Amino acid sequence: MYKRVLLKLSGEALSADGEIFNAAVLDDISAQIKTVVDDGVEVAIVVGGGNFIRGRMADDLGIDRMQVDYMGMLGTVINALAVQGALERHGVHTRVQTAIDMTKVAEPYIPRRAIRHLEKGRVVVFGAGTGSAFFSTDTTAALRASEIKADVILMAKNGVDGIYDSDPRTNPNAKRLESLTYMEVLQKELAVMDATATSMCMDNDIDLLVFNMNEKNNIIKAVRGEAVATRVSKGGN
Repeated sequence: MYKRVLLKLSGEALSADGEIFNAAVLDDISAQIKTVVDDGVEVAIVVGGGNFIRGRMADDLGIDRMQVDYMGMLGTVINALAVQGALERHGVHTRVQTAIDMTKVAEPYIPRRAIRHLEKGRVVVFGAGTGSAFFSTDTTAALRASEIKADVILMAKNGVDGIYDSDPRTNPNAKRLESLTYMEVLQKELAVMDATATSMCMDNDIDLLVFNMNEKNNIIKAVRGEAVATRVSKGGN
């Protein structure tokens, strides 16, 4: 079992049935995280904002990419507050820290403060991405995991149970990979996370577990080391 983990949730992971937020999904995620925290694992979370907006929508909207990225960062803060509310309803002490100061609703991101919260058994949810445009929340996850010295990044995917050698949605013969290296991810251009995030994880020797969050209790199983994920590491062992 890992001691300190960073869970990467997409914005879409919080939604279902056309809703921006789905109460049942939030409740299930929170219940799993509570179990993990009760097991003594320190948990940080990076949440995306794709249920609101994505950078690639800039051209369709006719809005500058930088502005769209900042809109997305604000969306991640809304998501972080939703996750905090759901966790606290389950009795899990939670703090939200944001890369853009908004002290009325959250703490500013301070790495040492975040680490101290984790050491006290609090879940820390990071919002507002890196605070800069042109960086994805995948990169945010890699950066925050490096800064708080997390053992692993848990990348929760919707409906995909790991990494495949090609897109399983378009290729019925796609092969699921049990483990691989970050260099293989880069060389094969596998759509796991963006190249910046991949390189950062490799440079800082942080493992990545990619799993299907739609399967029952897979967050718990991934933390406990059960074989529900594809593992990416610097050495591939």
